[in-house]
Amino acid sequence: MPVLDARHDLGHPVEGDAAWSESYYFNGYDPGTDSGLFTRVGIRPNEGTMDVGMSVWLPGGDLAEYHEVVEQHEMVDTVLEVGAVRYTMLEPMRAWRLTCDVEVPVRACTRGSTADRHVHLALDLRFDSLTPPVGTDGQGGARSSAESADAAGTTGKGHFEQAGTWTGWIDVDGRRSTWSDARGNRDRSWGPRNWGGPPMWRWFSINVDVRLHFGGIRLGTGHADLHRGWVSDDGSLASIAEWRLRTEPAPDGLTQRTVHLTVVDKRDRRYELRGDVLRVADIGRSSGTLINEGLTRWTLLGGPDERAGYGIAEYLHQLGDDGRPVVALE
Repeated sequence: MPVLDARHDLGHPVEGDAAWSESYYFNGYDPGTDSGLFTRVGIRPNEGTMDVGMSVWLPGGDLAEYHEVVEQHEMVDTVLEVGAVRYTMLEPMRAWRLTCDVEVPVRACTRGSTADRHVHLALDLRFDSLTPPVGTDGQGGARSSAESADAAGTTGKGHFEQAGTWTGWIDVDGRRSTWSDARGNRDRSWGPRNWGGPPMWRWFSINVDVRLHFGGIRLGTGHADLHRGWVSDDGSLASIAEWRLRTEPAPDGLTQRTVHLTVVDKRDRRYELRGDVLRVADIGRSSGTLINEGLTRWTLLGGPDERAGYGIAEYLHQLGDDGRPVVALE
């Protein structure tokens, strides 16, 4: 299991591919207040831009969204400021602070919904890591498979993920939600990023409790599916060998509702999980690409006591001319 050192929380050398990107992603959910977020900053210096998406799960089920793009031709890393959103590194691989203060549109978490009101959104949240950063630096060396080579050209050459806890607050029109039992994952990716490249992906961010965490992806390629990821079980790290998946969809055939997941790691440990998707935001419909971001309650099955937590089940579809996924839901 590769654990990356702190230098990988700083910017990486920019390569010549026009689609070269360095991205920073965070998610989190606090069940006590029914509020959460998923947010990403992407720096594309060869295109001269830096963009942010800040999406906040509001108590009751709606989604507040903020998007902004600014001009950026050089890498930045310890402070990322895009419009009203600011990410500040407090300690590499240990702690980050996210802030935002802005009027934002709000929409329902239903397919095709549009904003029906605006709210004033302010937040001040701190992420503290629970697990080491696990991933690959992508800096040279032979690829282990044709699937890995395909992935490097579309979703980035280097990547790491880690789980953590959140503290702080979210304020919506003066109503404050203070986070006390919030967890989530973060990731970093660097290299070429072409959203329309992979035929599909199923990406999972799972925090059952403070002791058990999962992250990773089942990615469609021009060859076989690529299975990547990690598990941290009471501090014991292992790579994922396989994400065995069965999805119960909504009537539209596109939206995940229940996810049945068998996670097999490279120590041959198996974890049976059920994901009950609480709400889904369609966040990426463009040029035939659809991304369904699903806030999910994850339950570990088969043990003497039920252990359950929260996270994300994110499904990317490429749509054919008929509007259906080119890769059917598993």
